[in-house]
Amino acid sequence: MDDTLTAHGAAVLGALGAVLLLAGRTRLLLLLGFAALGLSQAGLVLARADGVHVGGVGATTVGAGLLGVIVLAGLTALLVVRPALVLPLALVAAPFRLPLDFDRSHRFLVAVAESGELGRLLPLYVLLTAAVLAAVWGLLRNGDVRPLPLWLAWPAAAFLAFASLSLLWTEDLSAGTNLLLFFLNPFAALLAVAGRAPFPDWMPKALGVIAVALGCLFAGVGLWQSATEKLLFFAPKLEVANTYGSFFRVTSLFRDPSLYGRHLVVAIAVLLVAMWLRNVHWLLAGALIAFLWAGLYFSYSQSSMLALFAIALAITFVAGDRLARFVVIGIAAFLIAAASAFLVAELQDESARRVTSDRSRRVELTLDVVRDHPVAGVGLGAQPLASRARSERVGAEENFVSHTTPLTVAAELGVVGLALYLALLVGAVRTLWELWRRRPALGLALGAVLLALAVHSLFYSGFFEDPLTWLALAVASSALAAPVAAAAAEPAPERRPELVATG
Repeated sequence: MDDTLTAHGAAVLGALGAVLLLAGRTRLLLLLGFAALGLSQAGLVLARADGVHVGGVGATTVGAGLLGVIVLAGLTALLVVRPALVLPLALVAAPFRLPLDFDRSHRFLVAVAESGELGRLLPLYVLLTAAVLAAVWGLLRNGDVRPLPLWLAWPAAAFLAFASLSLLWTEDLSAGTNLLLFFLNPFAALLAVAGRAPFPDWMPKALGVIAVALGCLFAGVGLWQSATEKLLFFAPKLEVANTYGSFFRVTSLFRDPSLYGRHLVVAIAVLLVAMWLRNVHWLLAGALIAFLWAGLYFSYSQSSMLALFAIALAITFVAGDRLARFVVIGIAAFLIAAASAFLVAELQDESARRVTSDRSRRVELTLDVVRDHPVAGVGLGAQPLASRARSERVGAEENFVSHTTPLTVAAELGVVGLALYLALLVGAVRTLWELWRRRPALGLALGAVLLALAVHSLFYSGFFEDPLTWLALAVASSALAAPVAAAAAEPAPERRPELVATG
């Protein structure tokens, strides 16, 4: 079968699966959704692998496959018995990309990636496969369905379905196939399964501890890298920049300093909420924030610093008293004015491309793509290729990534996709608002996390490709579906949420 037709069929099945899984409210619809999404993944694999190739299979490959089956079976059995564990396990698995490369050219189909490279989100994919199998088993046994909030389910389903269907007209079928196979389809399953998981009373504390512990792990590795000037993983450009630059940027267990910084900002957001709401002693919270800040500093990630600034102001404004709010408004006004004056002064002597580290050129090229394809865009994953085609310069496609999520969405999915993107953000805000009314601490923490991710994505793309985005939405959905008795343990705030004890 033609690979293009296979990919197109898989895209249609992916769109159908996303709608059924996220908006479905009966056992039959969910089972059909899982089946459609599974067939979509199989079709995308076939299209990406250029068909099915059967070669020699050695004993090592068979043994590795059997071990994988045993691990998957054990994890599935665990989630059947303890379905609530899908949330903390997903949070643990979400950041990690094993340095493995899968290709038919390798003797055992898999090999250790080249120095500095990282692979896919393999631990998360294994967990998601087990979670889907456990969810299907639960549906077949009792048929109970916990619906997702409608104001979140429908916008998410519509955006994912339209993004999937855009594979039918994409100008870069290979990139679009990869995005759908490795990100959008799995994250639709993540929201569908984790968003319906049970939410016991111990869950908020467990998730908070995991988020902070992971942040401290990453910060510790980053500080070690700064002291030794040795990186574990890195992009080729970063290696060159560190060799000839005036400062050394660290990546911790990630490939890029900005991705590393994003995870530290998420951990700091959780600690700031806990400190303001007096759920953690300020001395302990302050010490942990200082440690995380030290790790963040050596990333030299401007996008992460801006995200941290945004969430610090937002959390203080919501959780602080009147004086704190006045101080926040004053600081924000001063910094915005100072930044504007600095930018104007710099632009008088330097080009916009130099001041923005070439970001302005990427934005200009992406805007050209939007103007040429305003309605439905150039298709999923095609923005870098389309921008390069409109540039007078030559270079790798990664040099033409817009690094601005709304702009990328507008270029790849047009005004239709941009409207669906905004609708999803509105649905997320509505979900977090409802959660904040019931569980102020959890709602504020998740709101801060999503705000950090959204602000970060304005300067470094990856909002929808980051599992933390969908996991935060899943946690909010799961918490909203918790029994009323559990949610009622934390009364809604009147004016000062910092006086409310978290559940």
